[in-house]
Amino acid sequence: MKIWLLLLLLSSAVWAQPRNYVTRAEWGSQPQALGDDLLHTPERITLHHSGVLWKAGDDARKKIKGLQNWGQREKNWPDLPYHFLIDPQGTIFEGRELKYRPESNTDYDLTGVVNLHLWGNFDEQTVTREQLQATVELLAWLRDQFQLETLQAHCQAAPGQTSCPGKDLMRYLDAGLLRHWVEQCRQEEWPGVKELPAPPGKP
Repeated sequence: MKIWLLLLLLSSAVWAQPRNYVTRAEWGSQPQALGDDLLHTPERITLHHSGVLWKAGDDARKKIKGLQNWGQREKNWPDLPYHFLIDPQGTIFEGRELKYRPESNTDYDLTGVVNLHLWGNFDEQTVTREQLQATVELLAWLRDQFQLETLQAHCQAAPGQTSCPGKDLMRYLDAGLLRHWVEQCRQEEWPGVKELPAPPGKP
């Protein structure tokens, strides 16, 4: 086998799925029926935080089920509003299927949007290294598998309506670090993420 073909096959195997990935079936997702009116073609990624402090002992599986139930009960959302959710330990939970448009409490065009959510309130907390690493690996996978290159913050998509995904996570986006790490990751030149120093007064 030619060397270039072997490398291509190995590269494809590496990016078959990110690490620490939990499917909908594995965490017990119970979506309601999603209509054809929600079908869309994914084009860009929007970053979110939960806006709620993550506390010691919090359980991501309980939180994701609670979010799905709350959305169905209170918002009339048939499924989670996010396509992927990442906990502080760096576990990636599969949410709404990519082929369906997401949901939002803010007013902007969600057609083509892939919602990526990180648990925590990053106006008050700092994003963990494990979350950053999982985010970069997921973004690299989405880039390779679905050609999704455009990355925006929720506050950029819905200006004046929210501070999401919080000041701490915005530092990595504004500095271009997330995009830089994604490219390094895709080129297999990635030494891993490096946390920025915590702002004064932050844990």
